[in-house]
Amino acid sequence: MILRRKIYKRLLEWKEECHGTKALLIEGARRIGKSTICEEFGKNEYETYLLIDFAKQDKDVEEYFNRYLNDMDTFFMMLSTHFGVRLIKRKTLIIFDEVQRFPRAREAIKYLVADGRYDYLETGSLISIRENVEDIVIPSEERSIKMYPLDLEEFAWALGEEILMDHIKKCFDEKVPLERSQHNQAMLLFKQYMLVGGMPKPVSLFVENNKDFGPVDVEKRDILKLYRNDIMKIKAGYRTKVLAIFDQIPGLLSKHEKRVVFKDIQEGSYAEQYREAFFWLNDSMICNECFLTSDPNVGLSINEERTYVKCYMGDTGLLVSHAFDENELLEEAVYSQILNDQLSLNEGMLYENVISQMLTANGHKLYFYTRYSEEKHRNDIEIDFVLSNNSKMKYKIYPVEVKSGKRYSTISLDRFNEAFKKRIGDCYVIHPRNLIIKDKVICIPPYMTVCL
Repeated sequence: MILRRKIYKRLLEWKEECHGTKALLIEGARRIGKSTICEEFGKNEYETYLLIDFAKQDKDVEEYFNRYLNDMDTFFMMLSTHFGVRLIKRKTLIIFDEVQRFPRAREAIKYLVADGRYDYLETGSLISIRENVEDIVIPSEERSIKMYPLDLEEFAWALGEEILMDHIKKCFDEKVPLERSQHNQAMLLFKQYMLVGGMPKPVSLFVENNKDFGPVDVEKRDILKLYRNDIMKIKAGYRTKVLAIFDQIPGLLSKHEKRVVFKDIQEGSYAEQYREAFFWLNDSMICNECFLTSDPNVGLSINEERTYVKCYMGDTGLLVSHAFDENELLEEAVYSQILNDQLSLNEGMLYENVISQMLTANGHKLYFYTRYSEEKHRNDIEIDFVLSNNSKMKYKIYPVEVKSGKRYSTISLDRFNEAFKKRIGDCYVIHPRNLIIKDKVICIPPYMTVCL
């Protein structure tokens, strides 16, 4: 099943803008669909395409890069005959798949782009794409973009709900609620997205198997094993720390504040010891980091406190399978409870994680805010996410609180608004109910997060 992806439009823009003057590197977690979208693009937009999968470690192909880059005619002749693909000047796309496995090919981009005969796409997974560049020159002739799991809108397209998503966006723009039956339909779509996630193969299996969660869960567990195996291959000394964080993500997110308390991972540990481990998980795009911003002002990253961090799974469907073993999912009827709003334990964890996933897919870097009250000896403000409009002239911040239940208070949001009102654009609460605006707070259902 070929899934419609938004990144395809960005590939078209790259082709039109660059005309072969830059290669494009697509970075993303494993099993995210990078190779599929590149092949689909090659089939549709070029007369021929050639895919070199460096994960296969074809020694003959690797030798072509070592021997023939000074003789481009021979280099391309060898590739053409090896793969049985005719190369046509300015009408062929060459794809370097999993290029981090053979950094020499990435370095060669400089000379291949200068040669000007063909267009080049690269795909890369895991931090090894950076670990393996010590002895090469990163080409300036390379542009990079990130690819994420399917967002809610792409998931809706896969399920044939394009009209519903268009209506959701229209209602968000006009700040009006959906009609009740449509809201219920949209909430069911959102819950399915939260359970299945946005990894392409699980989504395809969900559609092809008439919305059966069984094959979906098996595939998600295979992906989790793949991620764990990748972690076990880390050669650096922080491997055990990466593994410890990865294994404990459901436990970390099930706590009230959801931020990482390092001594809970291992007694006596502190943030600095885990810096490289968190970097690996974030850079591999297995996880999404969310840092404390101590003073939400112009440039949230300027006041970033990296000792305070939340670690979300990059895909919430994977988190569901990570948090519950196979027996729990069946015996405790977790899927059914979530679909019917009956799961109290861990629902907040899943809600906040899926919102983090949707915000990340929309290009937001994640920050949260807390303020400690000396008088009360506890935090008196806790804001789940702080977004910005990134404007240079009219900079505004947008606090977002996530509420998985229908009853809640907005005390923290009110206090935040009072403290920083001159900087704030809009205040948002994401809740399971329909859209409503009260006391200048825009309360939106979770399916409208895709519009932020």
